[in-house]
Amino acid sequence: MKSNIILTLLISLFICTSLFSQGGLGQGSFGNGANILRDSTDTSGEINVTLSGKTKYTDYKVFSHKGDITYIDTTLTLQKEYKFNYLRKDLFEFLEFHNQGQTLNNLGYSFNSINRLPGFGFSAKQASYLDIEDIKYYEVPTPTTEILYRTGLQQGQVLDALFSLNFSKRLNVSLSYKGIRSLGAYRQSLVSNGNFRGSFHYRTKEDQYQIRGHLTAQDFFNEESGGLTAESLVNFTENDPDFTTRARLDVNLDNTESQFDGTRVYLEQSYKLVSSKDSINNKDFSNLKIGHIFMTENKTYEFIQTSLTTGFFGDANSSNPDDKEATSKITNNELNIEFNSKYVLGKFKAKTNLTSYSYGYDTILNSNSAINKLKIEGNAISFGADWNAKIKNFQLNADASVTPGNGRLSGNYLKGEALFKKDSIFSVRGTLLISSKSPNFNTLLHQSEYDAYNWQKDFSNVNTKDLGFDFASKWINASLNFTNLDNYTYFDENSRPQQFTDQITYLKVKANREFRLGKFALDNTLMYQNVSSGSSVFRVPEFVTRNTLYYTDYWFKGKPMLVNIGVTFKYFTKYNANAYNPLLAEFRIQNDEQIGFPTFDVFFNAQVRRTRLYLKVDNATSSFSDKNYFSAPNYPYRDLTIRFGLVWNWFI
Repeated sequence: MKSNIILTLLISLFICTSLFSQGGLGQGSFGNGANILRDSTDTSGEINVTLSGKTKYTDYKVFSHKGDITYIDTTLTLQKEYKFNYLRKDLFEFLEFHNQGQTLNNLGYSFNSINRLPGFGFSAKQASYLDIEDIKYYEVPTPTTEILYRTGLQQGQVLDALFSLNFSKRLNVSLSYKGIRSLGAYRQSLVSNGNFRGSFHYRTKEDQYQIRGHLTAQDFFNEESGGLTAESLVNFTENDPDFTTRARLDVNLDNTESQFDGTRVYLEQSYKLVSSKDSINNKDFSNLKIGHIFMTENKTYEFIQTSLTTGFFGDANSSNPDDKEATSKITNNELNIEFNSKYVLGKFKAKTNLTSYSYGYDTILNSNSAINKLKIEGNAISFGADWNAKIKNFQLNADASVTPGNGRLSGNYLKGEALFKKDSIFSVRGTLLISSKSPNFNTLLHQSEYDAYNWQKDFSNVNTKDLGFDFASKWINASLNFTNLDNYTYFDENSRPQQFTDQITYLKVKANREFRLGKFALDNTLMYQNVSSGSSVFRVPEFVTRNTLYYTDYWFKGKPMLVNIGVTFKYFTKYNANAYNPLLAEFRIQNDEQIGFPTFDVFFNAQVRRTRLYLKVDNATSSFSDKNYFSAPNYPYRDLTIRFGLVWNWFI
């Protein structure tokens, strides 16, 4: 019902967009400075959009949470092929489950992002969750629409619709909805997800007052199979012809579902107390600005069974509660003051955050449980600062925060970044992150009707140190990250949360290079990983490679169609991939099975004006290759699958 209401609202808005076309817009300045960036897929320096009158493609702006600017891009490139999936992200470092919209296993990890607050947990259900940093804001001179459609597996489809329009030169609004329903090839693998997001931003004349915000409502429903039974695994790996229809294979769970929901309201506003038009030469408090950020977010997770499955999860003792949800609510208010000054070489912001948090359950779920605390809740205050400076070809950024006290939110972080850019020839970036924060809430407190899944822990903060370098040029793109982790928190072979007593040392090196010859190109990405300490609990493949050979050309008289035709080879070395636990919605370590296999994907993509068409054959060699391809133990990767889709833009 919720999805139908949202779709009706979006369709109604689309019908009305022709009433609100306005002229061009000025610059926005939220975030850490509006650094104008071209889309990473645009190698020519131009985006091929034909518009009438005085409107240019650079008028159709997309703002990230940090304030970086890209443009609505209607080109067809190889990077668009990599991102044409349900998440609309390059999944090089991930291993998909067979049905789109399901969770992802990790082939690599990144620890260079700032997270001041502990997570809700149940992380396998949040692969599709849109965080604050994922929300985009738009400035468009005319109503703008983008539609993504992609066929599902067996039954269903993906639809991602965006409507953005300007009510005036300084007020822009966008509404988006992404929905998926896909049955899947195996039993108990139905996916039905929805992501609604609405965003706006407004500024007064001369940008003295600015406000932006967004609202999200996200729901993720999955049938849970628990993977194939032992007998079905034999039938799959031995390629029994009686079971080529995968729905004939038995699974471990029946009548089992999981539901994850999340809502968020985010508002950010600022007011200039002092401003100067000449902010470059006169840096003595040329911009003195006060700001306020409000955020409240609610998340719930429930594992649903019509009857208990004691043979799979162990003994159970239910107290027959009406409400079995784990719930989390975090409300945060930030007050900040920001100024430009010659004394700080750029922009400086001081900030204070007031946070209230609550996580837990409304009642005891298991009559044998020894848990004596239903909720983890409290309040915290943190103090921090941001600094941004540009000195010739160097861009320097720093962000720090500390949350004092003994509460669950106590911790700190410091992130520094230095970027050197030599025109368009090359750029070098170095980053350092030092952080200390609580593990996810579900590792500290969890309840279940199954005896083995009840715990109340008092873990120490997880301490992270990450040193990173990135090099980008027209010859090669490369990155290196060296990470140390103390008190790393994980789920053991019995699906119990543990903290690793020793230090984990993790090295990740990734490089990309494309070779071109006429209308043909070979794109290569290679990742090397090494865990020199802590490999007993932190597992990654040593090598991951992706190589794409493709052909690009214009077809037909007048060049109305651009085509990309190619094949992508991906391979990762064998490793003890984490196993998936559907009750926890988490991955746990295992020592029984190693996973590592190659895949070949064939694609035929085309662009006609502002429409991109995609035809793809996933795992094209599966019909005659060994049946050793798994996303996680007991969960086979997808067989040969043909998918069709398109992305279509309208500029009214």
